[in-house]
Amino acid sequence: MHSSQPRVRSTARALGLPLALVSALAFGGSGTAAKPLIEAGLSPLHVVWLRVTGAAVVLLPLAWKHRAAVRQRPGLLIGFGLLAVAGVQACYFAAISRIPVGVALLIEYFGPLLLLGYVKFVQRKPVTRAAAVGAAVAVTGLACVVEIWNGLSFDALGVLFGLGAACCQVGYFVLADAGRQGDRPVDPMAVSAYGLLTGAVLLTVVTRPWEADWSLLGGQVIMNGYSLPALIPAAWMVLVATVLAYLTGVISVQYLSPPVAAVVANLEAVVATVSAWVLLGEHLGTPQLIGGLFVLVGAFAAQTSRLTRPDEPIPELVSAPTSRTSRDG
Repeated sequence: MHSSQPRVRSTARALGLPLALVSALAFGGSGTAAKPLIEAGLSPLHVVWLRVTGAAVVLLPLAWKHRAAVRQRPGLLIGFGLLAVAGVQACYFAAISRIPVGVALLIEYFGPLLLLGYVKFVQRKPVTRAAAVGAAVAVTGLACVVEIWNGLSFDALGVLFGLGAACCQVGYFVLADAGRQGDRPVDPMAVSAYGLLTGAVLLTVVTRPWEADWSLLGGQVIMNGYSLPALIPAAWMVLVATVLAYLTGVISVQYLSPPVAAVVANLEAVVATVSAWVLLGEHLGTPQLIGGLFVLVGAFAAQTSRLTRPDEPIPELVSAPTSRTSRDG
C-alpha cells in the first residue's frame, strides 16, 4: 500500500503540472489582450462580458454534454461562476484600466497567500513557520511594487481592485478542488463550462452589454504603437486566455491540490509582466521588478513549505474524473 503512494503522487503531478503550466501561460496573456480594447473605448466590464460570454458560447457543447452536473452540485457551479469567473475577471480588468498589467497581476497573486489563510483559519489546518516567512517576504515585495514610500505611486482604487481579484482567486482554487470532493464529484469540464455560463449571466445583468459600442470590434486597436484588427486580441482573449486557461486550470487543480496548483499559477504574473512589457510598452522600474520578484519568491516559498510537511496527505489521483458522473444526463 505504502509503496504505491510515491507512484500515485508522481503520476498525479505528471498529469497535473503540465496542465497547470499551460493554464498559467494562457491566463497570463489576458490583460495584454484586453487592455487595447479598453483603451479603444470599451469599458473594463464590457470587455469582461465579451471574454466570459464568448468563452461560454464556445463551451456550450460541453455544458450540454455534462448537464447532469446542474442537478448534482448547483451551489458549486454558481459559486465558481460568481467568484472564479465574474469576480476575478471584473476586479482584474477594472484594475488594469487604472494601473499597469504587471502590477495588477502581482497584486492579484496575493491570492495564493490568502489561500494559506483559508487553510489555517477556515479549514483549521496547520501552516508552517516557513509559510509565514514567505508571506512576509511577499508583503514586502508588494510594498515595493506599489512604491508605498511614495504614498502609493499607483492609483489606489486600481490597487483595491487588484486585491479584490486576489480574494476571488481563492474561490477559484477552493471550488475547483471541491468539484472532486464528496459523494457527487463533478467533471472539471462541467465546472468550467457552467462556471463560465453562470458568470456570463451574472455579468449580463450587471454590465448591460447592449449599451456598449461593439462596432469597435470591427476597427483597429493600438498595441505598443502598432495598429491591428480589434478582433485579434478579442479572439485571443476568448479562446486562449479564457477557454484554454479555465479548462486546463480546473483539471490541473483536480489532479493536484489547490496550493500546488497555486504555486504553478504564480508564473502567470511573470508572463503578464513580460508580455505587457513587450507588447504594450509598460516598462516597470527597478523597485517594481525587485518587488515582483519578492512577491513570487515569497508566495512560492510559503506554499511549497506548506506542501512538504511530512503529514501532508498525498494528492488523490483522479485518473478518470468523468467516470463518477453522467456524461449525457
